[in-house]
Amino acid sequence: MRTLSLALTVALALMLPAVPASAGAPTDQLRTQVDQVVRVLDDPALKASTARRDAVRKIAGEVFDYNEMAKRALGTHWASRTAEQKQEFVSLFSDLLDRAYFSKIEQYQGEKVRYGTETVDGDQATVKTMIISPSGSEIPVDYRMHQADGRWTVYDVSIQGVSLVANYRTQFNRVVTTESYESLVQKLKDKDATPAASPRS
Repeated sequence: MRTLSLALTVALALMLPAVPASAGAPTDQLRTQVDQVVRVLDDPALKASTARRDAVRKIAGEVFDYNEMAKRALGTHWASRTAEQKQEFVSLFSDLLDRAYFSKIEQYQGEKVRYGTETVDGDQATVKTMIISPSGSEIPVDYRMHQADGRWTVYDVSIQGVSLVANYRTQFNRVVTTESYESLVQKLKDKDATPAASPRS
């Protein structure tokens, strides 16, 4: 379970550019982005420090499409929200991802990424990769991206066929339908939301 949880942490962390990149082949862009984050993770001066987490979080914030992720995670309940509620939810959702995954970045132990096939359909793309652990175990990770404002951004990550966004959508929908939207927001504010389920073993 630790390996799968770590794989999700690494998958979410190892993807994103420190500066906006011009649109190109999604795999090529993703490879460049991964390399930039790996340099941060491998920097001895940043190990076991909050600086490493902050650096990775800053990079991620520039490429994750948190608005799109939050919209998809809230699902059918998004449309009925006011502009102010949507803005608040995006902020709370990005904070949830930060707490659930980026705070565990110190667990990185030199995992590598192997790139597979790329599928592009208009402004949508899926890049298949494999996370390789130091022991040689392999975990498939798909990056789902779309093109916006001249660059590719990530709106979902699927590990062993398990979608991050779909996991949260199931969790959030359960709270909204059995309790209320306000209850979901309060849980997020209280930091009481459960991280998305781990991939299947």
